[in-house]
Amino acid sequence: MKDIAKWIGTGLGTVLAVSILVALSLLTGCGGHEARTLRMRTALDEGQPKAAIAALNDELDVKSSKDLPADLQGDNALLVLDRASIQQSLAQFPDSSRDFEASDKAIDMLDLAHNTADTISEYIFSASASRYKAPPYEKLLINTLNMINYLERGDLSGARIEARRLSVMQRYVVDSLQEKDNPVIGLGGFLAGLTFEKSGQPDEALRYYDEALAFSGFHSLRGPARLLVQNTSYRSPRLQALAGNEAPPKSLDETGEGEIILVLGYGRVPHKIANRVPIGLALTLFADAINPNDVSAANKLAAEGLVTWINYPSLAPGQGSYAIPVATIDGSAVGVEEAVDVDKQVRHEWHSIEGRVVASAITRMIARAAVGEGVKTAAGRDSTVGFIAAIGSVLALTVADTPDTRSWETLPARVAVTRVRVPAGKHTIHLDARGVTRTAQVNVQKGGWSLVSLMALR
Repeated sequence: MKDIAKWIGTGLGTVLAVSILVALSLLTGCGGHEARTLRMRTALDEGQPKAAIAALNDELDVKSSKDLPADLQGDNALLVLDRASIQQSLAQFPDSSRDFEASDKAIDMLDLAHNTADTISEYIFSASASRYKAPPYEKLLINTLNMINYLERGDLSGARIEARRLSVMQRYVVDSLQEKDNPVIGLGGFLAGLTFEKSGQPDEALRYYDEALAFSGFHSLRGPARLLVQNTSYRSPRLQALAGNEAPPKSLDETGEGEIILVLGYGRVPHKIANRVPIGLALTLFADAINPNDVSAANKLAAEGLVTWINYPSLAPGQGSYAIPVATIDGSAVGVEEAVDVDKQVRHEWHSIEGRVVASAITRMIARAAVGEGVKTAAGRDSTVGFIAAIGSVLALTVADTPDTRSWETLPARVAVTRVRVPAGKHTIHLDARGVTRTAQVNVQKGGWSLVSLMALR
């Protein structure tokens, strides 16, 4: 006991004491990003979007939803992105646009600034210690959803800016990442094409419509696209086949009509949760993604009883993706069609990297064991004190290994759209999905248009 008491007064003893205190504090006070968004998700589940925004404002340490945090780095950029989606669901379109645009800039920087310090912290400590890197569908949906904010207000100038930003990201996703079949591109093409069609730029509109029509659905787009093809120079095999020999529909000006565009998002994509699985099971389930040397080292640690569990993130169940949205115009039902299954894309993206995520967790576990071995050697390999020091250092690093549960949690699980011709004049639109409703009055001019959306995030 005297030796231990004496040792505690040394620098190594101080390291151990600090390690244990850090471990205990992390055990009681840190649940990762998932814990920071729990109040928000609970409020949305209860149909209280304003309470969800209040919860986010508390996390961001701002007084109101009109304020941005002083520091928009790290997780704050994601929290502001969540707030943007909820504000859109409340038809607070200017505030939603501001949040989308602020987050877009911050997340771009986070994505491109994955430096050596990030890699080291991720390797030894935790994936959640690294800078957040948004998956392709999140990057695409920032500009796509923000287009809705501008189109709701009839602001074609703002919508064109978002469409051009989206175009840059689409080229990166298609050309650099080789994700030509990412269905989020279809929804973006539908909205960007609409933006340029109504801006009097038919060639640009058809370029986007051509992209959208490569995906299923968008039947309500076929008439407008056939009409545009007759009067532009833009051609593609898909659009030429669409035009066929049938006469195009008459223009809105000829018929004296206007057009109403409906966009309905509903449900929420699965968020990430912290998961723990036995080391043996992890090595079995994800064997193909794990380096054989790491498998050997992990099995050795398991045999010695030093490690029994692996911490890594997984997907929680999504919700509401199979709901049936309802839309009426002047009391008459209007059919809508699915534009994108975001829930499916989230799962596809996650399953493509899950093995590497688990492999990274196992690599960190081995690195922690090496740290513990180094501490043990420094203290005296055969001493009781050395053993305690090794256990203390490994404990602190293990507890600090919080699975990375960061993601954009307020994305709708699915999005449905339609375009409907209506007589010029006033119309009442009623939208309903998952018990969330919106009623809007619009006055559509001859040859004009109006977009009305609903985001039912529960």
